[in-house]
Amino acid sequence: MNNKDSYFENKVCVITGAGGGIGRELATNLAGRGAKLALSDIEPEELAETARQCERRGAEVTVDRLNVVERADVQRYADEVKARYGTAHQIYNIAGVAHHGEVIRSEFKHFERTMDVDFWGVLNGTKAFLPLCIESGAGHIVNMSSIFGLSPCPNLSAYVAAKFAVRGFTESLRVEMLVARYPVKVTVVHPGGVQTPIASRSTTYVEGADREKLIAGFDRLMTPTTPEAAAQKIIEGVRKGRPRVVVGWDARAVDVLTRVAPLTVQRAASIVARYVLP
Repeated sequence: MNNKDSYFENKVCVITGAGGGIGRELATNLAGRGAKLALSDIEPEELAETARQCERRGAEVTVDRLNVVERADVQRYADEVKARYGTAHQIYNIAGVAHHGEVIRSEFKHFERTMDVDFWGVLNGTKAFLPLCIESGAGHIVNMSSIFGLSPCPNLSAYVAAKFAVRGFTESLRVEMLVARYPVKVTVVHPGGVQTPIASRSTTYVEGADREKLIAGFDRLMTPTTPEAAAQKIIEGVRKGRPRVVVGWDARAVDVLTRVAPLTVQRAASIVARYVLP
């Protein structure tokens, strides 16, 4: 895509977790729309590839290695973005990790790591860039939750907890922006199964399970939507100012079912865990 888009053209868009998956696809999509990009990831080589793809689309791009868990580093990053571009219009908090493990057998460090990246990383990015988004006069905060921010799932309790926290935080932030009449829109994203490497990079502690088989089983659930399609759906939601974006037929189905039959969804989750995952 190389069609300039007046809504995004020359907007400064900040994306964490831009080294691959949905983050990379958001970056390349926005590059084609004429956005200025500030991209970060903890993996510099993967981030460099994203930057090359964006530059081929004619975008102005800066890249920084960033660990979203390190609050002071995230704040310094926001200061650097302001120094480079003068402002930031949109922040996409995409960086995330997962942990597969039963509560009784997982260690506290597994919960801490997952919450640090998936929730505190989102909070760190939001707090650092919110003042810039307000100053821009046309800000937008986009925070990544999950299908598991809509419904529980066994053996993913750390991930589920973090994604529910992101949902609650983001929805509360949106209300605050409305009350204060700040010029900032806020969107929470709930993707269903998306073809990303998050499973292979996760930590695992499931009694009696072979890690590779567990990852393969989880990946089978992550096939309905491509990262490209997910990014397109998110960008459409941002353009329309939607408070929530639910990506994929599976997430949409869970979203509806958790409203009308939440206990049925929980029983279904137990069946999936028993027969689909090893």
